[in-house]
Amino acid sequence: MNQLEIKRRKSRLINVGNVPVGGDSEISVQSMTNTLTTDIKNTVKQIKALEKVGADLIRVSVPNEDSAKAFRKIKEQTKTPLIADIHFDYKIAIQAAEQGADCLRINPGNIGNEKKVKEVIACASHYDIPIRIGVNAGSLEKKLQKKYGEPNSDALVESAMNHVNILKKQNFENFKLSIKASDIYMMTESYRKISCLIDQPLHLGLTEAGGQRSGTIKSSIAIGQLLSEGIGDTIRVSLASDPCEEIKVGFDILRSLKLRKKGINFIACPSCARQNFDVIKTMNELESRLEDVTENIDVAVIGCYVNGPGESKAADIGLTGASPNNLVYIDGKADHKLSNKDLVDSLEKLIRKKAKKIKQSKSKLSIKEVQ
Repeated sequence: MNQLEIKRRKSRLINVGNVPVGGDSEISVQSMTNTLTTDIKNTVKQIKALEKVGADLIRVSVPNEDSAKAFRKIKEQTKTPLIADIHFDYKIAIQAAEQGADCLRINPGNIGNEKKVKEVIACASHYDIPIRIGVNAGSLEKKLQKKYGEPNSDALVESAMNHVNILKKQNFENFKLSIKASDIYMMTESYRKISCLIDQPLHLGLTEAGGQRSGTIKSSIAIGQLLSEGIGDTIRVSLASDPCEEIKVGFDILRSLKLRKKGINFIACPSCARQNFDVIKTMNELESRLEDVTENIDVAVIGCYVNGPGESKAADIGLTGASPNNLVYIDGKADHKLSNKDLVDSLEKLIRKKAKKIKQSKSKLSIKEVQ
């Protein structure tokens, strides 16, 4: 099947811990903890939950010295690269770097004057870690608010470039940038403009997007538009919800655009009176049970024989509703029939078997490459 290939914007490669961002590397998905950083036990617990659903990068707020001290203990108990999120106090950014942060996220709008930013740059250079410049419409500098009257894309880009220039004057190129707003049009226009001005990686996000349902929709529209234009190297879906949901939605966006293949891509009908099994219930159970599967698998779950065969033939595993028994396709071919009894259990076994086979195949390929 012919498909439009997204041509990604050429960006400089940086590394956040062991995760490459930009260049030809795959687009990474990140989230942020919402526990008190000083609550080491629960912060570690949340990070491990994020790791389980596939987070590539995790940001941790470091608002004070106690949080900076806790940061090292958190890092010692987790695997994923951790980004220290700093506001207002540049000294905390320096402490976070000393405590093992893999990246420093600073908001130039509130971190202080140029001298303070320079000290953070010197620290990042010393520890060889990148900086993320985070520009946000909600914390735009007062002089720019006065100049433009209200936040807009030109104001955000000017703010970003003011701080990019500070880094560049120090010959510091090891940075990525976000330029966020809660308005879709302002956010997308800001990223389009900044993408033509710098070659550093861009962190995409629609800030304060909303709850799980509305935030998912708005973020998918905003982030999806930019990704389809080739803009974006790492993404964060900001939801007023469990941070794990941000990772899931992030991967769903990338899978939908065929920019990254990780986990199960479900193709399912919305169901109607023609369905021969409960599609919605089946899908809910499958998604819940199979969240741990990270292998790239297309699974079609179609309730009747109208579109079922076509979708099932194009999937790795397909289920087409039929009477008296449903038809299962494996690798595009009709394989066997299933009754509605134990339907979910049977499908789960088939999918896990397929995932195991793919994993073993990858493992053998890796061994051959080493040899």
